[in-house]
Amino acid sequence: MKRFPAFLNLVDRRVVIVGGGEAAAQKARLFAAAGGDLLIVAEDLAESLRSEFDARAGLLERAPAPGDFIGAAIVVIAGAEPGEAKALAAAARAEGALVNVVDDPDLSDFITPSIVDRDEVVVAISTDGAAPVLGRRIRSKVEALLPARLGALASFARSFRPAVAGKLAPPARRKFWERFFDGPVAARVLAGDVRGAREAMIGAINRPQTDDETGDGVIHIVGAGPGDPELLTLKAFRLIQEADVIFYDRLVSDDVLALARRDAERIYVGKAKANHSAPQEEISARLVAYARAGKTVVRLKGGDPFIFGRGGEELDVARAAGVPAFVTPGITAAAGCAASAGMALTHRDYSQALTFVTGHAKGEAEPDIDWASLAKLGHTLVVYMGVGKAGAISERLIEHGRAAGTPVAVIENGTLATQKTLKGTLGGLGALIEQGGVKGPAILVIGEVAALANADALADIAETNLKRSAA
Repeated sequence: MKRFPAFLNLVDRRVVIVGGGEAAAQKARLFAAAGGDLLIVAEDLAESLRSEFDARAGLLERAPAPGDFIGAAIVVIAGAEPGEAKALAAAARAEGALVNVVDDPDLSDFITPSIVDRDEVVVAISTDGAAPVLGRRIRSKVEALLPARLGALASFARSFRPAVAGKLAPPARRKFWERFFDGPVAARVLAGDVRGAREAMIGAINRPQTDDETGDGVIHIVGAGPGDPELLTLKAFRLIQEADVIFYDRLVSDDVLALARRDAERIYVGKAKANHSAPQEEISARLVAYARAGKTVVRLKGGDPFIFGRGGEELDVARAAGVPAFVTPGITAAAGCAASAGMALTHRDYSQALTFVTGHAKGEAEPDIDWASLAKLGHTLVVYMGVGKAGAISERLIEHGRAAGTPVAVIENGTLATQKTLKGTLGGLGALIEQGGVKGPAILVIGEVAALANADALADIAETNLKRSAA
């Protein structure tokens, strides 16, 4: 460790910045956020800097002088020539200030790190000036791991510290806080339910504490997106890594599941046509049971849990059982697959509306859908789980007035390396799926926008399938 990391209290303390360009502005933003009393000095102040800091800092448009550093806690020198920077740094140190010379660690008493700011929680990353770009990359990874409301969680914990200290002896106090940060009260704060968290916290403090107490767990119903792990939300990524147990379905890709902790329990509860690994009622009951055992439970669903994902049913069961449950949305298959195929689902020239329907029904029955209304709308129609019923869907739409020549696109394994996209017409939808060897999971896009998709030729698909058979 070449430099000692420390956090300075700069509230209402003088910070002098020498320089009038963008480098000076960047430093000024940092120290203004920390509450510093800013003075910016330069012979030439950029108009953008002047307008941004006119009401937030003292501005002196002249050459800096040693007297400018009197009473300063921090002095930053940005954009000066090496000889001038050395002289200014010496003058600032003579007045007792700590000095930072931008891009010159050897002249600096301190360097400004890459910062992750979550209000009361601040993470600073330094490479000692050797590789600032690396520092920024590390910061981006840390940003992805830390919840946006982490600072609010720290503030919440601070507000209850006196109450906890007054109720519990030091050994019990530590165990209480360890349970708190892993438990449902903290989850409520991070989800934005501060009122509910306060009520639960008061109950937790007043409840008798035991050494073997596990406390209630929490259920997170999380959208895993269409398959590509890079399409996960930051929140979904964090929750997957925090989970004690993960219930996942067949649409969750191996790459997404690989993000889980090594010691996390993984439970497959996928559903395929006529092959349900577990009834929905059993899945919901097991989610509740694990949470009541004090576990952080993630119910991981392909796409978005509230779009044909039965997330609403599982949320209802958790609420009825009194278990804290939260929902993290994901990129739904229609959006992910369409983007991956280069196809807009709405387009001012072709379609001003969009409808999602499911092609799946119980058993072998056709889905109970108002085909007449859908056919008359004439806009983009996206069918989930429609591969097996594609012929019937095509027939019903044409029967009720949708043109047989309406463009269609079939996207299988969207966003993955195995993605297959086929284009055709509504009248030939069933044959297109059969000839293309589409097995699913896939979505069907019906409407003029489907003609915009980047698609594979059936001849190429046939040749690929032939080679695979020969191998």
